[in-house]
Amino acid sequence: MLKVVIIGYGEMFTNLIAGTLDAGCEIVGVLRKDTVKYHPLWRKIRDTINPSVEYNYIKSYSIPEIKARGVNTKEFKRALLKINPDIILVGSWGEKIGKEIYDLPKIAAINAHPSLLPKYRGPNPYFWTIRNLEQQSGVTFHLIDKGLDTGAILAQEEIKIYPSDTGKSLKERTVLVARGVVCELLKALREDIIIPLQQREDRASYFSHPEGLELDFNKTAEENDALVRAIYPWGKAYFYHNDTCLAADGHKTDIWENETTYSTPGTIVNVDYKNKTIGILCAKNKVLNFKIKLYKHIDQPFTANYIKREIKIGDMI
Repeated sequence: MLKVVIIGYGEMFTNLIAGTLDAGCEIVGVLRKDTVKYHPLWRKIRDTINPSVEYNYIKSYSIPEIKARGVNTKEFKRALLKINPDIILVGSWGEKIGKEIYDLPKIAAINAHPSLLPKYRGPNPYFWTIRNLEQQSGVTFHLIDKGLDTGAILAQEEIKIYPSDTGKSLKERTVLVARGVVCELLKALREDIIIPLQQREDRASYFSHPEGLELDFNKTAEENDALVRAIYPWGKAYFYHNDTCLAADGHKTDIWENETTYSTPGTIVNVDYKNKTIGILCAKNKVLNFKIKLYKHIDQPFTANYIKREIKIGDMI
């Protein structure tokens, strides 16, 4: 039976745990984000009063936790030497893992990355693949090395991106696929030899954290719609009406054919203050109609009044 240590947080972390258990492996330790992020006393209080999903999941399966304030600490290294794991699995983690750590397991240290590597290396492929109007994404399990998402590939599976997908929905589907892929990968590592496939650097791309969230109506309605969907639920796409910052409220938009006499991108062609929606003409003569709110939380209750009082058909963004 393979002995596995799992590092991570969020849905990818819990699905890696589930997939490892599905494969019949023994989880000999986990390191979760709260252990690194919070002082031990404050973490204990949080785990008692408001336990996270990760904590409840770990406790429900009686999985031992490794107490360390980071993956590259002496405490974590000592724990690994004592446990002597066959495999380290990583699913969502902010620290770069050092060579002293990823060289310790007997078989491999493996990262789960939510894209089809070598494309979309970096911290949030869910956002970037949708924003860039990709039709497919995926999940890749690769060896951890000194680079960022550059290690040789052990397993990979494609995931279709639907026109209605948001960052949230794509992530939810991706982590479920990851559960199945890691289960099959661990079974294969237990029973056979897998030859890692080196990534092709000529096909590689890297994207950092989400940025460029201002809507640009000189782009197409489809491109702006993709931005609104891609950033949900981590942030808000926004634009300015005069000097006032407005944000897309939620992720649902409609794209209409332009049936008005207006032809300049950025023209407001529809206003409905009761439903807090506006329609803005975009490139290629299509209208993006969507719900909006004042960007600042303190101002949001006054959104309908602002739309009624300040926004008029024919205004330019």
